[in-house]
Amino acid sequence: MGSVEPPVKRLRTPRAAGVAGILAALLLGGAMVLVRLSIPEHPLDLTAYLARTSSRQALRVALELLPYGGIFFLWFTGALRDFIGEREDRFFATVFLGAGLLYVALLLVFGATARAYLDAIDAMKDTGRQGDFHHYGRYLTISLLTEYAPRMAAVFTLITTTIAARLGLFPRWLLALGYVVGAMLLLVVSTVTWSELLFPVWVLVVGCFLLASHRRRSASA
Repeated sequence: MGSVEPPVKRLRTPRAAGVAGILAALLLGGAMVLVRLSIPEHPLDLTAYLARTSSRQALRVALELLPYGGIFFLWFTGALRDFIGEREDRFFATVFLGAGLLYVALLLVFGATARAYLDAIDAMKDTGRQGDFHHYGRYLTISLLTEYAPRMAAVFTLITTTIAARLGLFPRWLLALGYVVGAMLLLVVSTVTWSELLFPVWVLVVGCFLLASHRRRSASA
């Protein structure tokens, strides 16, 4: 007699994945707020910035939160794909995943750049040397956080909302919110201060919606 093949087990999305969006939103939003508070919007000379010890400490805390926010955002992306299911279109899925991965990659690049910026500032403080690197590092970290990463977030938001609209997955108010947030992140994020925080807010709302939907499906099963 031939050997009986064991039944193939299908991996199930962990229930904790529904909470990933909420955690990602809180960690990323908290990190963005700390960065905004710690890196001045208007230029300061190096001596003035070195005197603001609390600002540099806030930036260090933000950089500690950032990787965990990126990890939970990847979980959130997985939870969204599970929610969409087998009806996912390949074209939209490619752009959806690409934008999400690029967003996390830009966040990590921002984190590495900001860490190098802090280390260089500390080296200048110890040696007493001052230079233009302070302003270069400030502009570089701010542009990564407020221009490049948010535009990838805009693509992610718009594609997710379009998929949900075509498949009837989101209510109308959540679709409207997604399109408004995506358009603002794409078009005005570099000119409206603090507007990059719209993305964590949207992730928080969608995360709560996914969690509620998961509970409703579990209760009806």
